[in-house]
Amino acid sequence: MNIHQVIVVGAGPVGLLCALDLARQGVQVCVLELEPSTTLDLRAGTFHPPTLEMLAPLGVTDAMMAIGMKVPVWQSRDLQEGLIAEWDMSILRDDTPFPFRLHLEQHRLTPILLEKLSAYPNAQVLFSHEFVSLTQTPDRVSVRVMHKDQEMDLLAHWVVGADGGKSAVRKSAGIDFDGYTWPERYSVVSTTHDFSHLGYADNAYVSDPEQWVAFFRMPDKGPPGLWRMTIPVGQAYTDEEILDPKYANSVFQRVLGTSSDVFYPIVHQSVYRVHQRVANQFRRERVLLAGDSAHVNNPLGGFGLNSGIHDAMNLSDKLARVIVKGESLDLLNLYERQRKTVNMEYVQEISIKNKHHLEEADPKIRQERFAQLRKINANDSSRREYLMVSSMINSIKKANSIS
Repeated sequence: MNIHQVIVVGAGPVGLLCALDLARQGVQVCVLELEPSTTLDLRAGTFHPPTLEMLAPLGVTDAMMAIGMKVPVWQSRDLQEGLIAEWDMSILRDDTPFPFRLHLEQHRLTPILLEKLSAYPNAQVLFSHEFVSLTQTPDRVSVRVMHKDQEMDLLAHWVVGADGGKSAVRKSAGIDFDGYTWPERYSVVSTTHDFSHLGYADNAYVSDPEQWVAFFRMPDKGPPGLWRMTIPVGQAYTDEEILDPKYANSVFQRVLGTSSDVFYPIVHQSVYRVHQRVANQFRRERVLLAGDSAHVNNPLGGFGLNSGIHDAMNLSDKLARVIVKGESLDLLNLYERQRKTVNMEYVQEISIKNKHHLEEADPKIRQERFAQLRKINANDSSRREYLMVSSMINSIKKANSIS
């Protein structure tokens, strides 16, 4: 039986990117995907500077920027007090060639990655192939796959689990997923209504004790794009009620201060559970985890997909060095140390902090926080340091410092 050098499970951005970078370095790779094609996922869509830097050598950043939307300025707002601070990322121009956020829907990135991957004869993507289970020996992994109601076994020297928060790879490898689920659900709503005339930047976080809101303008198929609203929703509402356009409109009306007879056209709605979890291992022998398979977090800050891409690039570099150059397997333990550490110390910690800040109810603490943000933003040095953290530049520096 043919033995693949690497099997990647999951054809989302993380899995396809990992496969692409492995193939580029001469590794024979096979991607397995349950769905019949790349999927439509409207949650992620913000790309930070270090992510764009990593993708540039693959030609992916240029392709993304051709259809994406540069966002050089984002805002911290409050529903009662209005604008608290406006964060101009041009102050990072000496720290990165991409001093801005790029907005692009996740489902528009995956076709770019798939097209580039298809150019490599040492790579293949098998859609409609469901990962079932795996077993390991000291030198290989046997992967049980279901395709057209038929089970088959594939062999690989290495398996990368990039199959999401419910990862079957992680479960089959016996890796625990420590953490918790937030009690509220999150809803994502898209509208064609343009909020820019109200003073909103293309990315704005609006704090409010009753219900905070995160606004993002996404490129969609072209100008003026779509405005996306992410909100938390408590247990008092059913999923059906949340997905009723009347509910989304009531939120828009409250946030924007418009009357109940103002209707905002709804293009898309979804509702989902939010988790804060990290796998207790990113590597178990010949199985490695990346992206949501290894860690999940709330979306405040846009860290989830970005950190998954950082996983993919870190892992593909080290795994290729092991396979192609015969370097030490300790590199794969280094991958785990680097990526798990920054996920715990940056992605988890800061995304949780961001959520608490947006929903803080104590008036005194809220005012102290607003004063702190204004003070940070008033000084070039403190503003740059704040943006070095929020843009994830510091998380990459931290990962690279771990040996």
